[in-house]
Amino acid sequence: MRAGLIIVGIILLVAGIWVTLGNGSYKQTDTVAQLGPAKIEATHEKAVPQWLGIAGIVVGGLLTIGGFVKKR
Repeated sequence: MRAGLIIVGIILLVAGIWVTLGNGSYKQTDTVAQLGPAKIEATHEKAVPQWLGIAGIVVGGLLTIGGFVKKR
């Protein structure tokens, strides 16, 4: 269980740093116009919010520290 916490914590920590540095993005497709069966769609690339990266860093750090701390 502790090893799982450490691994998940490190993954969240790295992903949070990656998003905070501005590398995280996703694509969103919107229908601009539709006339009968014909559609005009536009695909936009949007950045993942920076607050999500900061939250990943905090939660990942807490999980990693919690995995390393021993309970007796």
